[in-house]
Amino acid sequence: MIQLRPYEPRDADTIISWIGDEVAFRKWCADRYETYPITGDDMNRQYNTADHDRFFPMTAYDENGIVGHLILRYTDEEKHILRFGFIIIDGKKRGRGVGRQMLISAIRYAFECLGAEKITLGVFENNSSAYRCYRSVGFREIETDKAEYYHFYDEEWKCLEMELWRTS
Repeated sequence: MIQLRPYEPRDADTIISWIGDEVAFRKWCADRYETYPITGDDMNRQYNTADHDRFFPMTAYDENGIVGHLILRYTDEEKHILRFGFIIIDGKKRGRGVGRQMLISAIRYAFECLGAEKITLGVFENNSSAYRCYRSVGFREIETDKAEYYHFYDEEWKCLEMELWRTS
């Protein structure tokens, strides 16, 4: 069974070890880190500068240890909208429902504990496995006024926006 707990600085080295190459790195963080590769210290520095009243890094684990990671952060002043980001699972666990279970736990936490009304996330159009996972837990793609694109070397990656609303 997958459970969530607050991220601890000692988790960083394990989490970044799951990033196989620069393509996977950019799919994970877009442009939130300037250089590749990063170290656990880089990750911890980034998290330490966040507003801890609005930013919640979480670690997913099972009986064998850490299996995933994501952040939840409020994007509005009223604290009704949370955005999921930096979503990653151990590559050895892919295809076993671990990502789906982690997301279900995070969604429950967001709605029941943090009082969110809506959860949003962005996923690159070329990350079909993540897109399918997000759809499987209820996220729906939404149209935006202006599409967001990221440039990775000579490629242009479109970011798809997704959302999930609390149901009464």
